[in-house]
Amino acid sequence: MNFHKKINSFDCCKLFVVISFPKIKFNLNSKAVAVFFLCLSGFYSKAQTDSTDIKSYADQVMIRVNLDTNIENYTFSEGSEENLNETILSINNKTKASLSVDYKIISATVSYAPRFFSGNNDNERKGNSSYTDFRFRFFPERFIQTLYYKNVKGFYIENMQDILPGWQKDRDPYIKFPDLRVQTFGGSTSYILKKDFSLKSLYTQGEWQKNSKGSWVPFLDYDFTIFSNTIDGLKSKEYQYNFGANIGYFYNWVIAEKINIAPFLTLGFGGKFTSFKDTLENGSRGPKQNEQYITAKGSGGLHIGYNSDRFLFGGKLNFNATAYDEKENSTVENNNTYGLLYIGYRFPPPKVVERNYNKMQKKIPVL
Repeated sequence: MNFHKKINSFDCCKLFVVISFPKIKFNLNSKAVAVFFLCLSGFYSKAQTDSTDIKSYADQVMIRVNLDTNIENYTFSEGSEENLNETILSINNKTKASLSVDYKIISATVSYAPRFFSGNNDNERKGNSSYTDFRFRFFPERFIQTLYYKNVKGFYIENMQDILPGWQKDRDPYIKFPDLRVQTFGGSTSYILKKDFSLKSLYTQGEWQKNSKGSWVPFLDYDFTIFSNTIDGLKSKEYQYNFGANIGYFYNWVIAEKINIAPFLTLGFGGKFTSFKDTLENGSRGPKQNEQYITAKGSGGLHIGYNSDRFLFGGKLNFNATAYDEKENSTVENNNTYGLLYIGYRFPPPKVVERNYNKMQKKIPVL
């Protein structure tokens, strides 16, 4: 079968533009969400009578290693439900690793996708992919400030059997987009409404909450994303500006002295502004295209962890979903359900770390 002929006939430019303007919809099991709401409401009722006592590990250095499956994936859907055509774009990385270092109110994390992991190294058939993520969290009083940069490059069509009849998984190559790149500069600002609730104990395990407690947490999220691609020598680039106002409820249920279970659920609304200018076949730039959308977001999950003064470990199961106005009966979904495992160790800070932090704190009192 002449796959190159099929690939050349595929409308790559159109696919890139649609990916750049994702019209995402919720795709969650309604019964599961209903059960989750019921559980969360039960935790909320219990939270009204519990008291809490927070133990801080701010004077310790903590090193934590994470493994998770939260990797970029887009599903382009076109047509009605009776005649639905889907194209799934993914990167050739199925598992990523993260290393975090925490001290005082600062948490720094670097994430990447190691090639020696199974599912991260089928380069010959799926192409080369790269994934890096740098993230900083700050915890001044009841605020949580997050800043991050994420760079993803190299995608392939995952569901080739739906695109090309007769395609065989263990024999034939995938359609690849090696130059498709997504760069994101973003952040979020959260505020914990209840003074005696520790969201830090769930985010980074920098604290431990001794008794069960819950709290509402409003937060703002914002990012600037650059989509770029090159197909047959023609370059395309799009800019996206996203922002949202959200509210979430987090509950930390301490079921034993060193074990906790923590569900959470968030909902929010925001806006998406896109700007796109294509490169025409003659090399000139096409007209600028601008779009605006009102977005709705949701996320939730469950955290189970073990904590001691030195060792900590646990796991998380999370989901994220975003929805906004659909046009022309086509959508792109980027809904994620992913798992995470972590293990960490705390120890007294080396003198040089403590001394330099104290110097920095004198110049930046908020630290």
